[in-house]
Amino acid sequence: MALALPLLAPLRSLLRRLVNACVETRLIEPAPDALALDPGLPTLYVLPHPALSDTLLLEALCQRHGLPPAKGKRRIHGVELPACLPLPARRRRLWRRGTAKPAPFITALEQLAADPDADLQLVPVSVFWGRAPGKRFGFWRMLAADSWRLTGRMRRALSVLVNGRNVEVHFGAPLRLRDLLDSRGPALANRKTARLLRVHFRRMRTRVLGPDLSHRRTLIEGVARSPEVRRVIEELARSEKRSPQRLEQRALRYGREIASSMTYPVLRFMDGLLRRLWNRLYDGVNVQGLSRVKELAGDHTLVYVPCHRSHIDYLLLSYVLYRDGLMPPHVAAGRNLDIPLIGPLLRRGGAFFMRRSFRDKPLYAAVFNEYLHRLLARGHPLEYFIEGGRSRSGRMLTPRPGMLAMTLRSFHRSAAATSPPKLAFIPVYIGYERIIENASYQRELRGGKKRKESPLALLRVLGQLRQPFGQVTVSVGDPLLLGDYLNRLDPDWRNAPIDPKPAWLGEAVPRLGIELATRINAAAALNPVNLVALVLLATPHDALEESLMTRQLALLVRLQQYCPGGLDVRLPEGAPSDWIEQVIALGMIERRAHPLGDILVAKPDQASLLVWYRNNVLHLFALAGLTAFAFRHAPQHDLDSLLHLLEPAWPILARELFLEEASLASMLPTMLDAFGQAGLLSKEAGAWLRVEELEAGEQLNLLGRLMQPPLERGYLLLATLLNQPPGSQGRDDLTECSRQMAERLALLSGRDAPEFFDRNIFAGLIRSLEAKGWIWEANDRLWYDEQLCEAAQRSQVLFDTELRHRLQLVTR
Repeated sequence: MALALPLLAPLRSLLRRLVNACVETRLIEPAPDALALDPGLPTLYVLPHPALSDTLLLEALCQRHGLPPAKGKRRIHGVELPACLPLPARRRRLWRRGTAKPAPFITALEQLAADPDADLQLVPVSVFWGRAPGKRFGFWRMLAADSWRLTGRMRRALSVLVNGRNVEVHFGAPLRLRDLLDSRGPALANRKTARLLRVHFRRMRTRVLGPDLSHRRTLIEGVARSPEVRRVIEELARSEKRSPQRLEQRALRYGREIASSMTYPVLRFMDGLLRRLWNRLYDGVNVQGLSRVKELAGDHTLVYVPCHRSHIDYLLLSYVLYRDGLMPPHVAAGRNLDIPLIGPLLRRGGAFFMRRSFRDKPLYAAVFNEYLHRLLARGHPLEYFIEGGRSRSGRMLTPRPGMLAMTLRSFHRSAAATSPPKLAFIPVYIGYERIIENASYQRELRGGKKRKESPLALLRVLGQLRQPFGQVTVSVGDPLLLGDYLNRLDPDWRNAPIDPKPAWLGEAVPRLGIELATRINAAAALNPVNLVALVLLATPHDALEESLMTRQLALLVRLQQYCPGGLDVRLPEGAPSDWIEQVIALGMIERRAHPLGDILVAKPDQASLLVWYRNNVLHLFALAGLTAFAFRHAPQHDLDSLLHLLEPAWPILARELFLEEASLASMLPTMLDAFGQAGLLSKEAGAWLRVEELEAGEQLNLLGRLMQPPLERGYLLLATLLNQPPGSQGRDDLTECSRQMAERLALLSGRDAPEFFDRNIFAGLIRSLEAKGWIWEANDRLWYDEQLCEAAQRSQVLFDTELRHRLQLVTR
């Protein structure tokens, strides 16, 4: 041993140089300069377990980034402590359970107790050599990566060799050791410090690696033999006179059809593939608000609920989470994507497949519900789209109840446990400057059938990779903690009997869906394409002087800064002139040179595409557009008259566009002040007046036309309903008749926008009127009273004589 000691220092130095030269950190979080270390205090780094590779890497990182060194000793008033120390590993004995050694902070705590002026800071450090979620991967299990099992020396050496270019380092917040010392003495403080650090390291591993995954076959067999599934099998065996064994085999077949098979090699492969794809497809992926997720990831089950605009959504969010040090979620995908080549790859990347409808398949429903419950109960992150399918119109679709209801039932089942899980919904807005489905969406909105997914369709998409697609933004909204939300909705929900449909579920599901859709919209991101679309499509002929376009773009951004349409709205970087150039480069509009000033024009096919991008963010300017529309033919309004005029239309518009609940009386004064600051209105003797300048009037008119299509749709539906006595029409009849009139108006006015007469929008308007209490359904007929007539009469004043006459002609 004495002869070996002189060799240790040169060997350690050699290993440190190898680590410094060969290892590359993929992610360091937070950035070393953001650690907020106190330079006047000694710093000790703490690792979760003894590992020479982690220690050497940390020493190299500290030297590279100017942090306090992680090698050598720290002297605290005569006492020397190692600069980097691990929490002790458990002693393992063949004849009894392992026991943990005492934590190594007792010497420092004794010194702090003896010297009131002394203190030091502990920095917990988690190092991940690759990221495998603790599952059997054959040869990769031996070589690849960190999992929940701690590796031995040989496996650690192999892991360093294999994953040296895929290392993540996560620093924890500095911990003052004196803050943990109290009157009970150093021994108790030593145990308390170790306990706090172990909780931190466990939360970090859960955040990065996710919970430990069972083997897929074991999970499926557990689902098929669960009490819930067994009950359905016994009921079907009695009612259909079938063998329980055959029904159990069918349940296993359903389980294999549904279950994901997340594997680390595929995650690594897809990470590299998608990084190249995004670099080829987009100019960049902007991510906002991910810190909110990281605060919850350690001790909450996360359910990501993004808006659904493109097939790329599936891949984009998982890539962003993996890249930023979070476990990719299990993604609910339609069974139509389980096709050759693509399906197996998605399944191994975390997708689990579901049929569009399984109302008449009780056994399939039981298996799917049990599988989803086991994922949630074990804390696996989940992702699904509450809209049910991709939005062909670009607007947020009405949330579907299926997955939300299953999640709430699972959460209710788990609430009876000794330590019930915490669950948080994470709303995510994904905004594109250009999507790959442009052509297919336009074809489907015009009545074309949706093409079936196939490998050939993938090849057609690959052919588009040379086209410019701009940037994409992933914006995380305000998380919703499900337990707190249900407590506000029904304080007694936990005590309801465990039932497939508890009494509170019927009200909770639709309200939760609207709340999540609202939070997604509140996190919307403005980009050059949707800003230009908002301005250009508000013109009669989709053409505008470039100088006026520049001023109107600046106005839209200024209004969002002064009176934002959502709490988490993201504004674009750069100047309006840069945005115009970006949209031209993407081929969305054209510039026509003219001696008196250039003109920006959208050809008919371009204008049709721009409607989709305008609808992404139209909700952000709903109040501004409605307020400007009120001044369309009226030169002035005082606040009371304006409130009286807009109050009937606002709640219906807010519900249609999933806006945050707030009274019009509280928001309208701020919006009027914003118009005054922008020079669009002036205030005299308590009344707001249109400014007489031509430029200001033109800008105000452009704002007002933003809300003209929704207001026209509402007028057509109300006119159709009120033209007949109460109880004369059914829901479907009213929806179809209103749609036909909207289609007729679009043809007569030259408006080439199929989404204007989308049947789903009219169905949503009817639901909004029901929620307001203005109409109700009885005996499959819609009824109304004088309250609706009065609201319609008040809203008619919004329309000038010419526009009202045109709408009346259509309704006749």
